[in-house]
Amino acid sequence: MADQNHEKKAETPGMGSRGVTRPMAEKEMKKGKDDGEDNGMDRMKMLHMHHKQTLWIYWLLILLGAWLVVSPFSFDYGKDIVQPSGGRSIWLSDAMRVQIMQWSDIISGLLLMFFGWRSLTPNRPISLWIACFIGIWLNFAPVIFWAPNAYIYNNDTMVGVMVIALTILIPGMPNMITYMKMGSVVPPGWSYNPSSWPQRWIMIVLAFFGWIVSRYLGTFQLGYTDFAADPFFGESTMKILNSNMSHSLPISDGAFGALAYNFEFLMGWMGSPSRWRTMPWMVTFFGILVIPLGLVHIFLVISQPIIVGEWCTFCLLAAAIMLPMIPLELDEVIAMGQHMVQAKKRGDNMWEVFWKGGEAFEKNTDDRTTELMEFPNKPVAVYKSSIWGMSVPWTLAVSTLLGIAVMFAPAVFGVKIQTMPSNIFHLSGSLIVVTSVICMGEIVRRGRYFNILLGLVLAIGPWLVNGSTLGLQITGLVAGLLVAGLSFPRGPKKEEYGLWDKYVK
Repeated sequence: MADQNHEKKAETPGMGSRGVTRPMAEKEMKKGKDDGEDNGMDRMKMLHMHHKQTLWIYWLLILLGAWLVVSPFSFDYGKDIVQPSGGRSIWLSDAMRVQIMQWSDIISGLLLMFFGWRSLTPNRPISLWIACFIGIWLNFAPVIFWAPNAYIYNNDTMVGVMVIALTILIPGMPNMITYMKMGSVVPPGWSYNPSSWPQRWIMIVLAFFGWIVSRYLGTFQLGYTDFAADPFFGESTMKILNSNMSHSLPISDGAFGALAYNFEFLMGWMGSPSRWRTMPWMVTFFGILVIPLGLVHIFLVISQPIIVGEWCTFCLLAAAIMLPMIPLELDEVIAMGQHMVQAKKRGDNMWEVFWKGGEAFEKNTDDRTTELMEFPNKPVAVYKSSIWGMSVPWTLAVSTLLGIAVMFAPAVFGVKIQTMPSNIFHLSGSLIVVTSVICMGEIVRRGRYFNILLGLVLAIGPWLVNGSTLGLQITGLVAGLLVAGLSFPRGPKKEEYGLWDKYVK
């Protein structure tokens, strides 16, 4: 009896082994691979075992579907209809907004019940993926159709999050156990694993706080709250959220930002610590969401004092949350790209590799990363594991501080906002900060040379336009030359990056 209990305890998974398949099945699959028994029949048995362990999930999908179906009949969707902030006109009448959201919830609920019922039978991945996309739709619908009251917005977004979690996060990727290849955890030639749980933990936390901040801004634009507080700039936040720049979009940009952070938060949980190899498609989509869309979000915030003439504390906070996520995600994207390049050289089918991962190039384990479960006892060690690949050269740290100082220099010298000298300082300073922080990621350290151009613009620009004061011109000259000079040293390189090492210069 004691031996049996010991075996049960040994099979209990920790966070580090949780991933796209449940740990017990993954462990059995690895054992079968080591024993030379990796065949389709064994994998189907593990799939059925995994399905039995997660059967409660599919019943819960049915219940959530039923909840959505009865919601329009239990709660009056046409009561307490609110209008978007700032007198903004939208492309739907109030009656259409109510009817569309009613039918969206009823149809989504019926589909969830149907595909949840189908998912009770194992080996039906398409049904689970359809249910997942219903969850994604539930997050989009209130934003696209301007949900007429806060209940609808909260109900759909929270149910949508639960559906996504129940279909692809908690049970793992549908049927991935039938094709996943065992192998390396650390990318070949790398000194750390960019997909480890500590590396993703910090991304998840940042995305969650970004979701909260953007949701606050979005609920004001959607009309669910009448006031958006700002601790430093007074009513500037509301002026920006109601500006022509914001109203130029057909949807609430604040709510759309919350939607993006929502998906980043959820995608942080997706996959095992080997997802750079086993799920190239997911790392690609996550990278697109974080890097190019994140940069667009940051640039929109940067443009606010130039276009609108106002500052917004929570907009700046949302951009500050997004900024470190970019270098933190870039290393995982590069590791995935290295795997794809090596697979192509080997002659693998790239379509298969992109969607299913393909064969590993070596076998290794991650013996360096501190397990996330050790966080209560070893918080410093876990934090260090979270930021491998990032280093802070004093040159980039000073450049960041100079960039912040430059942004506020026009106000110090009494130069009005939205004038050409002020715009040069705001744009150059903010871009210096963005470039410096992103290039703290060793994998993109070479990008620091962009600060040379920004420094020269800052040094020369104020002398060529009208409205500059002598103090502002001298400040720009000194700060610009300092930033340009600080961009030449590379700074420390503490990690190894396989095929990418030759680009870290």
